[in-house]
Amino acid sequence: MTISMYSASVPVFKQMLGSLDALLAKAAAHAGERKIDPPALLQARLFPDMFALTRQVQVACDFAKSVPARLAGVEVPSYEDNEQGFDELRARVATTLAFIDGLEATLFEGSEQRAIVLRPGTPKERTLDGQTYLLSYGLPQFFFHVTTAYALLRHNGVEVGKRDFMGSY
Repeated sequence: MTISMYSASVPVFKQMLGSLDALLAKAAAHAGERKIDPPALLQARLFPDMFALTRQVQVACDFAKSVPARLAGVEVPSYEDNEQGFDELRARVATTLAFIDGLEATLFEGSEQRAIVLRPGTPKERTLDGQTYLLSYGLPQFFFHVTTAYALLRHNGVEVGKRDFMGSY
């Protein structure tokens, strides 16, 4: 039995973006209930050389839109990375969800063999076939940033658990 590239990507991104949105909603409520200044959570880091929560969410959305777009052979939408609060981050997640929800499954046909070029025109340029790109690069990158966002919130006292991370499936 085979699984389509669409089925291996879009539903996974949608599930975890839904989870990320719910995590951000819980974080906003947590900050409000405990009178925590939202930037204290939004700029939280696990270690000084890691991205803060805001950037983790932005990068997770970047992978969630760029991986399916490249597999579908459509232009990757560009976002400004100017979100300042929980509502703006949640709007970015919603925009990303709307984009990937609009990708037709037929666009992914044959994408397992499509050449995906990472960092084109740079010394780090690398070409992967679509299946390798999705399974060995895109999904692990996406999960890293969603997991780090979850860990930042949990570490900072937001009452979330594994069910919150998993979202609806």
